[in-house]
Amino acid sequence: MKRTIFLLLATTAIMHAQTPAWDALVDNYFNEAVFPFGPSNAVQEGFHAYDAQLEDFSLASIQKEIAAAKKFQAQFTAFPANKLNADQQADRDLVLSGIHSTLLELESIRMWEKNPDQYASTASGAAFVIMSRTFAPADARLRSLIAREKLMPRLFTEGKANLKNPPKIYTEVAIEQVPGIVSFFEHDVPLAFKDVKDSALQNEFKQTNAAVIKELNAWLAWMKSDLLPKSGGDYKLGADNYRKKLLYDEMVDIPLDKLLEIGYADLRRNQQAFRDTAKKIDPKKTPQQILDDAEKDHPTADHLLQSFRDTLAGLRAYIVDHRLMSIPSPVMPIVEETPPFARALTSASMDTPGPYEKVAKEAYFNVTLPEKSWPAAQTEDWLRSFNRGTITSTAIHEAFPGHYVQFLWMPTAPSKIRKLIGANTYIEGWAHYCEQMMIDEGFGGGDLKLRLGQLQDALLRDARFIVGIKIHTGQMTYQEGVDFFVKEGFQTHITGERETKRGTSDPTYLYYTLGKLEILKLRDDYKKLKGSAYTLEEFHNNFLKQGMPPIKIVRKKMLGNDSAVL
Repeated sequence: MKRTIFLLLATTAIMHAQTPAWDALVDNYFNEAVFPFGPSNAVQEGFHAYDAQLEDFSLASIQKEIAAAKKFQAQFTAFPANKLNADQQADRDLVLSGIHSTLLELESIRMWEKNPDQYASTASGAAFVIMSRTFAPADARLRSLIAREKLMPRLFTEGKANLKNPPKIYTEVAIEQVPGIVSFFEHDVPLAFKDVKDSALQNEFKQTNAAVIKELNAWLAWMKSDLLPKSGGDYKLGADNYRKKLLYDEMVDIPLDKLLEIGYADLRRNQQAFRDTAKKIDPKKTPQQILDDAEKDHPTADHLLQSFRDTLAGLRAYIVDHRLMSIPSPVMPIVEETPPFARALTSASMDTPGPYEKVAKEAYFNVTLPEKSWPAAQTEDWLRSFNRGTITSTAIHEAFPGHYVQFLWMPTAPSKIRKLIGANTYIEGWAHYCEQMMIDEGFGGGDLKLRLGQLQDALLRDARFIVGIKIHTGQMTYQEGVDFFVKEGFQTHITGERETKRGTSDPTYLYYTLGKLEILKLRDDYKKLKGSAYTLEEFHNNFLKQGMPPIKIVRKKMLGNDSAVL
């Protein structure tokens, strides 16, 4: 017994001795291979040493990023796994997977060479993260924005040098996007800093902002006249790159044909449940007629924010009363009208601070209200998208118990890596899982219209699952993708167009359904493991404290094995 204890203490001492070296390696990785190449993301996470920097897409910078990724790939690979505890070993796997993903993107997929929208959207995103949170006084943030704006013209020079035969649809989307981005810099950006009193600073800002607008308009003209006629490339990833991207981003190694079987099975289940639910509501009406009726049940514009506040309060109370999970803070997100500079980008969103933000710690639930200048018909059309069912599902997904609760649990994540590297199957999978789970657990009192809305959202995600794989592996044309959303996903034609278009550049947007199915299987397996000791609250709490890694890592932590995720 004494010898066993001595050996355990010795092993612990070795692991602790290695911790400084491990921590230094992790810090060096983010400081040398991540944040310098994504300064806007660094700001979002709360690292403000990068406030005045801008993404660099020059070929020289891309080669530096590749070299940095390979350097740390070698260092993390060489770091002895047996010198790390279980969480650190999982973190090592997570970092290596992320590095593989970076190299796949930069060397094989090469969106920097294919997608012109990357350049203008980087400019707007770089401005947005400086504007969106008051992490510093307005004049200080304006100085950072000016520094960034001075660097923005190079984005378009780099884009012209990099773009090689992009897919036509990518160029068309980029052309569609630029007028909104120009408007953003013309109106929203100045509005965000209108209260800065320093006249010299405002004058300098007017000059740099005008230069960005000029560059954006020139970029738009160039895309129309030069790039669009030369845009004959293929958006398809191909089966090999698709498989690798799914493996590196989500740690999912299921063969694509098996994934399609899984996706189709979930689609058929939800289709049948949708029809059955609609029939229970009114057997004389079609499901679409029932949904149309549901859209008419919405608050007035002046009560929309309060409707969201009431819904959030009701959801939180239900979670607590029914012991569905712990909510680490009593603080509610601030429900407010979407700031003017963000209204073009979102109808409703959760804006939470990054895990390392020390000043601007407020979380905002932003809701875009109809403009007072809109005619009555346009206002009514907008409000129909905020019907009672949509308000509920949006509030579940974004706040309780979706992304806001994830944010509240983030301080318990076991490491810096878990706070900064995430998988969409965890992040979006959880929020999508919650939409179903809350109604399964009785929220809404059995309201069939809420269930019907939840099922329609599930069918949308099922269609993404199947279309994403098929259009990128040559099994489905673009138009067939649009038709699939309409016929199989029970969506409108406009939605089908928008969703298929998104799928061309967001190929693995199956992560909503895939993540939800992984979580449901984990829950079943965990329940079997725990037996009579199982509670849903304890399952959710154990899940949420893991950070945001791929479900494979969570499974190993919670089940103690590497069993299949599906």
